[in-house]
Amino acid sequence: MPLKFELCPGRMIGGNHPCFIIAEIGQNHQGDIEIAKKMIQMAKDCGADCAKFQKSELEHKFNKKALERKYETKNSWGKTYGEHKRHLEFSHEQYRELQSYAEEVGIFFTASGMDEMAVEFLHELDVPFFKVGSGDTNNFPYLEKTAKKAMRGNLTSVGHDTMRQVYKTVKKHNQNFAILQCTSAYPLEAEDVNLRVIMEYQKEFPDIPIGYSGHESGIAISIAAVALGAKVIERHVTLDKTWRGSDHKASLTPDELTELVQGIRLVERSMGSGLKQMLPCEKPCHDKLGKSVVAKVQIPKGATLTLDMLTVKVAEPMGVRAEDIYELVGKKVTESVEEDQSVTPEVVDKYGKKAKC
Repeated sequence: MPLKFELCPGRMIGGNHPCFIIAEIGQNHQGDIEIAKKMIQMAKDCGADCAKFQKSELEHKFNKKALERKYETKNSWGKTYGEHKRHLEFSHEQYRELQSYAEEVGIFFTASGMDEMAVEFLHELDVPFFKVGSGDTNNFPYLEKTAKKAMRGNLTSVGHDTMRQVYKTVKKHNQNFAILQCTSAYPLEAEDVNLRVIMEYQKEFPDIPIGYSGHESGIAISIAAVALGAKVIERHVTLDKTWRGSDHKASLTPDELTELVQGIRLVERSMGSGLKQMLPCEKPCHDKLGKSVVAKVQIPKGATLTLDMLTVKVAEPMGVRAEDIYELVGKKVTESVEEDQSVTPEVVDKYGKKAKC
């Protein structure tokens, strides 16, 4: 059974606990705190466990030339990438306001710290867990710092081939973490999802929960990830897929997020114990249509049963179970059985009794 731990106050993940569903608001709020609040409320209304943002201290995430790079596209909020990112970046005080609002709404609140200084701020903000994006899975000093700072748990999206080193780096400093399979493309095509990685991670890292961070369109693939054992699901969300920004097309609308949550909970209910046995709900159908042994010919009292005397049918009353037909061969009947009549246990000598050695 994969490791389980408390990711948020009172909320366990892993083992048989429900999948933890993260509504990734990211920067789909358009730089507007009121829209951000509406999205937090939407995440709560749709049944997600957590509303998550992305926090950067831009001068620590990008160098000067990266911030000065021209960025005049249909998704841009400024002439340079720096202007674009500054428009979308909330201040520390705004983050405190959003955290308070999420607490008021009744949903867990956190953010991906996109650089080491952002992690420092989120630690000060006392978020319940840190999320490491796939872009930082090769940033080992950052991973070490995040693992040390994470109080309850840490989630890491692995979108590249460094996952073994990620595991070793984080495990050294924090036992409570999960790895999320992720393919870093927006939107993501089905043939590039590679859900089988979830099962490979489960085999390679049996002591931690494995999850899935998806960028595909629709909900079917994310539900399939849960059926494969994903204990955390993260999906980008939006209020309008036509809004400016590259993430919106790979994001879920409120209706889609609601359907995703409902689908995940339905799959969880359907997983069962793995023990195959007749369930109470199956008994009416079995009693009505279950097959049992019937006399193929007229069988006189005292006759020794052979296979060619017997057949299997839906019969009234039910006779010896169909799966026991071979056990009847060689046994004697204590009463005559008419053709097409049920062969009941009472008329078969020593039926159900094992021979003594």
